[in-house]
Formats: sequence, structure tokens, C-alpha cells
Amino acid sequence: MGRGRDADAVAVVHRVAQYNGVESGLTLEMLRDVERRFGGGVKGPSEGGDEEGGELGEGEEEGRWRAMETSAWAAVVRKVRVFSGSHVKGLFATKKLAYSTTLLIIVWAFIGLAFPLYNGFVTYFLATRGADFGDGSVYITYRNVRPFSLRLNIANSRLTGMSELQQVILSVIGVPGALLAGWMVEMPYLGRKGTLAISTIITGVFLFASTTARTSDALLGWNCGFTFTSNVMYGVLYAVSPELFPTKDRGTGNAIVASANRVFGIMAPIIALYADLSTSVPIWVSGALFIVSGFIALLLPFEPRGKASI
Repeated sequence: MGRGRDADAVAVVHRVAQYNGVESGLTLEMLRDVERRFGGGVKGPSEGGDEEGGELGEGEEEGRWRAMETSAWAAVVRKVRVFSGSHVKGLFATKKLAYSTTLLIIVWAFIGLAFPLYNGFVTYFLATRGADFGDGSVYITYRNVRPFSLRLNIANSRLTGMSELQQVILSVIGVPGALLAGWMVEMPYLGRKGTLAISTIITGVFLFASTTARTSDALLGWNCGFTFTSNVMYGVLYAVSPELFPTKDRGTGNAIVASANRVFGIMAPIIALYADLSTSVPIWVSGALFIVSGFIALLLPFEPRGKASI
């Protein structure tokens, strides 16, 4: 039926009904009537004319029904028409709205780069630092890594049991961070912007501080702080982003910022190709991106706390 073969469809239904010992009352005219009423048919030549649904030719009777184009190419064209630029334009409808949308994209992009840059290379950094003070074992190395990074880097299942306690430590630390975010965003003079800016900047500070650790316990402590503040940051970021987009364009806005987040995340391995991984450079770059993102959050022109959505 999707290819316009209604007669074949009716024949199949009748054969199935006959096989099951019943009689079907379905007719070809029933299907064509439904298509005329609900199927998006257009005015033009009917069954006796252009079956494929072309433009009205010279001398063709105006007002006669013509079936919708049913070729594979026509189906693709109809699907593509849904993706118009109207929702994207709505995100930049005014100068202030365009400014807000642009800043959000930048914040998401920078954070998208900072997280994999840190998580992807911190294990190597911790291993080399651990060797400096004599405790560069696999257990200590993975104990000091956030769960997200741990899942990315564990290659042997025997490490799972050894690292369960560390996953619990860092995961439990993150829970109150999300709860704190929900309380802070409703505070006067702080709101969404202030909470996002403070938590993002402090997240970067904790990454910088982790490079100063001289014991494995200190490294774990800094990563606990990083986990806590990053949970506050992400809790606010995921909540405030939809609030800053116009309601009718919110889905498109979320898709754009998420895409920026992922695209910049892909850049982390590229940076690693040119960075000296024997140093703390990737972690410093990651921390700087978090801090810059925090200051950019302060520039957002809207504070949605206590206000209705656009």
C-alpha cells in the first residue's frame, strides 16, 4: 500500500481471508476513498490519468483527485520536508535570543571537550604520578578515577571487583551534588545562572588541584570534589537549557547543544595527538575549559528562575 499497489493489497487480504475460511468485505474503492479523505492526496488527474502523481498537464481537469506520489524518492522527499529551518530560525529570532543560544552552544561544546579530555587521559597521568611516589599499581590507579572514566578504561574483567568500592565512593559523592543543585537554583540572587557558573568554575578548580596531589589518597579526594561539583553543574545545565529556548523550538535547541557537546568530544583524541601526555597538559586544558565555561554562563542574558517559559 505504501507504494500505491492498493489492488494487490486487497487481493492479498482476500486470499488470507479465504485461507482462514472467512470472507472479507474489503474493496479497492474503500482504500481509495480513505486515501482521498485522509491520505494527503492532491487535486489532479484521477485513476485514469497520471497514476504517479505528476503536475497537472495542459487541458487536465482541475479538481479531480490524484493519488500521492508513492515512489521511494517521493517518500524521502516527504520525510525531508519535515526538517525545515523554522525551528532553527526561532532560536535566533531576536538579537538577545540569538546571543543566548550562541552562548549555550559554546558552554555545551566546551564542557563536551573538557570531560573526555580529562576522563580519557587521567588514568595515564595517575599511573605516572603514582610511579613517582611508589604506588602506581592498577588498583590505586583505577581507585582514583571517576566511574565514567573507569568504565571507559577497564579492559580486564578482573578489575571490576577491585574497583567496585571506588565506584561506590565516587557515585555516592555525586548524589548530594544533584540535590544541592535543585536547592541552589531557586535561591534569590543566585538562580540558574549563578549556580551553573559557580559549579562549573569550581569543577575546573578541582581539576587544577588534582595535579598537585602527592599521594594517591589526595588524588582520590580531589576527584571526589570534582565528581560532586560536576554533578551540580550538569544538574543545572540540563535543566536550564530547555528553559532558555522558546517552547516551540525547545526540541531543536536541545538537539543543537547536544550535537555541539558530542562533536567537541570527538576532538579530545585529536588534541591528545599533539599534547605531551607525560605531563598534566590535558588536565590543565580541561580545567581551563570548565572555568571559561563558568564565566560564559554569567553572560547569559536570561535568568529563568521564577519566570514562565518563552
